[in-house]
Amino acid sequence: MTVSTLDTRRADPAGRATTGRPPRGGRRGDRHGRRPAGHVPLGRRLRRDRTLLLMTVPALVLVVVFNYVPILGNVVAFQDYDPYVSTNGVTAMLESPWVGLAQFERVFADPGFWHAVENTLVLFLLQLVLFFPVPIALALLVNSVLRPRVRALVQAVLYLPHFFSWVLVITVFQQILGGAGIIAQTLRQYGHEGFDLMTDPAIFKFLVTAEGVWKDAGWGVIVFLAALAAVNQDLYEAAAMDGANRWRRMWHVTLPALRPVIALLLVLRVGDALTVGFEQLLLQRDAVGPGAAEVLDTFVWWTGLRSQDFSYAAAAGLVKGVVGLVLVLSANKTAHLMGEQGVYRK
Repeated sequence: MTVSTLDTRRADPAGRATTGRPPRGGRRGDRHGRRPAGHVPLGRRLRRDRTLLLMTVPALVLVVVFNYVPILGNVVAFQDYDPYVSTNGVTAMLESPWVGLAQFERVFADPGFWHAVENTLVLFLLQLVLFFPVPIALALLVNSVLRPRVRALVQAVLYLPHFFSWVLVITVFQQILGGAGIIAQTLRQYGHEGFDLMTDPAIFKFLVTAEGVWKDAGWGVIVFLAALAAVNQDLYEAAAMDGANRWRRMWHVTLPALRPVIALLLVLRVGDALTVGFEQLLLQRDAVGPGAAEVLDTFVWWTGLRSQDFSYAAAAGLVKGVVGLVLVLSANKTAHLMGEQGVYRK
């Protein structure tokens, strides 16, 4: 039997004659036009998840209104913005004169700006070294507690300060470490000289770090405990059968399981390096002076709202945002080089 060169039909293993072309309407799929297993069309997914999508609409509206719409206000960094030109803020932006990069030249030539940058970086490094490892250590300690009730109680006690406002946190530290605090009064009762750590600029950076540890370490413990809950217990049993003690199991099983979460939180922490606590530092700025407590956030607030130099403050804030973005991308690239996912995949 002769086969014509124009006949492109071929037989499949089941004996059915097929053509070399995929069936009509076949979009993404293999070379025969078949869609991959488990593929659900977009329209069906939208109908299936319409309830969940509707639930996310309020959150999306809040993000757009309070996070993306204010980005348009950064245009005043390139102007000599005068809010009194018009009663409408948008009209005032349109009618304010443009000055190009003059505001950024003022920022880079201001010694106060660089002093705020220095304080911000010092606080960030202290919090990265002294604060970041604390939730990991506490999570490992809590995870080693065998009794569920004791573990739940310790977890609740650690997490409770996260719900306190910074006013309450600073008040608690003032009542303990202040000049009229419990420790100072006890020392005076026994004939010793009291002290006031809340107004000492020399140790203020360590004090701020201690306040952050007490307030927010519990939140990090929750995150790391959630990661530890996903660790396969068979790995611990296999390590124990191989003769690994508790420290070896923690080093070779627990910490590798926490690596992705540690990398993700570290990337986010580096991206937030220039934001070291606006409210916390602003509340204590008058007690220790701007020389110790002035950071970029308080610098922008002081020059923008108190001095009403809005264009200058917007330029300083824009510089901070750009540097923060570069830090996030750099830290995420480092996480990729270390084999971790980071904030987003490659």
